[in-house]
Amino acid sequence: MAVPKKRTSHSRKGKRRSHLALKKISLAKCPECGEPALPHRVCPSCNRYKGKLVLPFES
Repeated sequence: MAVPKKRTSHSRKGKRRSHLALKKISLAKCPECGEPALPHRVCPSCNRYKGKLVLPFES
């Protein structure tokens, strides 16, 4: 069974986990209504994507 010979230091552990931090959410301004929205997605306030009206999904 593989067991580490030495204890992992705080700095080595931090270097290994450096890419695990949460990324900041990037918001783009909707060109139609000016509200902040996620890029490449339908605007939640005006239901438009690339200038076209997208009807909401009905279940």
